[in-house]
Amino acid sequence: MTRITILKKEVIEMSKTITSPYRYDFVGSFLRPENLKQARKDYSDGIISKEQLTAVEDEEIRKLVAKQKAAGYHIITDGEFRRKFWHLDFMWGFEGVGHQEAIAGVQFNGEVAQLEDTYLTGKIKAVPHPFVEYFKFLKQFEDENTVAKYTIPAPAQTFQQMIVPQNYENTKKYYAINEELIQDIGLAYQAVIKQFYAAGCRNLQFDDCTWGAIVGDAAKQRYQSLGIDLEDVKAQLLAVNNLALENKPADMVITSHICRGNYHSTFFTSGPYDSVADYVFAQEHVDALLLEYDDERSGGFEPLAKVSPDKKVVLGLITTKTPKLEDKQMVINRIHEAAQYIPLERLCLSPQCGFASCEVGNKLTEEEQWAKLAVVKEIAEEVWR
Repeated sequence: MTRITILKKEVIEMSKTITSPYRYDFVGSFLRPENLKQARKDYSDGIISKEQLTAVEDEEIRKLVAKQKAAGYHIITDGEFRRKFWHLDFMWGFEGVGHQEAIAGVQFNGEVAQLEDTYLTGKIKAVPHPFVEYFKFLKQFEDENTVAKYTIPAPAQTFQQMIVPQNYENTKKYYAINEELIQDIGLAYQAVIKQFYAAGCRNLQFDDCTWGAIVGDAAKQRYQSLGIDLEDVKAQLLAVNNLALENKPADMVITSHICRGNYHSTFFTSGPYDSVADYVFAQEHVDALLLEYDDERSGGFEPLAKVSPDKKVVLGLITTKTPKLEDKQMVINRIHEAAQYIPLERLCLSPQCGFASCEVGNKLTEEEQWAKLAVVKEIAEEVWR
């Protein structure tokens, strides 16, 4: 066996040992460079072609991955640079889903998020998904120190999108009962997961705001006013996520990031995890949970006791909503506080959410973004020496 062959084998073996979540990790999205924002606007205005836009996206993703590696991170993402929104663009990749410019936005805390109306035009079915091609571009940058992670909205997020009040009557044209919708979404996700796996993806992340949207007293009152039992809603969210995870390849890591909304440094809801822990913490069949815990809106760590022993937990203790750097010792203290409920060896650290859930992005600079990630790494290396 030649020395080159030996070295290649060592690289392959090393890359196999790196999986998400890592001790220091991040959720996935990054602030969009101005060059990319301008290219997307130019494409929308008909000034440049799709091919020219893709070339700009390619170049900016190359730069981003280089910065992720330079920062010492072992997980790489494309920053969600090819999408407009963290969730809706993925849904548009299914047969039976349409979209158009929204008449009204979604109310966040102090600001209205301008999204696009996304709704059913038929039965949901999987077709070759464009995000799989996006992943293939990212995968080429894997090396002996890094693996690619790809982020998509959770099946529950797609389910929730189709049963929101403005979509409910339209959805009933195609699905008489929610259970039929859950079945089709779950099977469509199973098919797309297989597509990702065939493309070489071994680290996939569900982004899921549905659990964060139903915590707290406000959600209970909202559903009561609609005559809906909130416990039924929780059971349906769990059912569609777990259906999607059936037949998951054994060597594929699928995690779930849970937060309460993140748009231009604002939030959608507040409330502790207590009321959903028996469902998502205890019963969802993901390999790890990335949990928002950057301020008092998320409550205490007590619900972590409900996390099933087969899961890791990534504590989102560093906020992406403000540029102010966290006090390292305070974060370390909080990690050890969480370790009272789940062993330290099953814990990791990350920001609470991405830096840009859509093209708008949070209220901090690119330099401040990387400073946040430097703090995450420094703290993790001190805690898990």
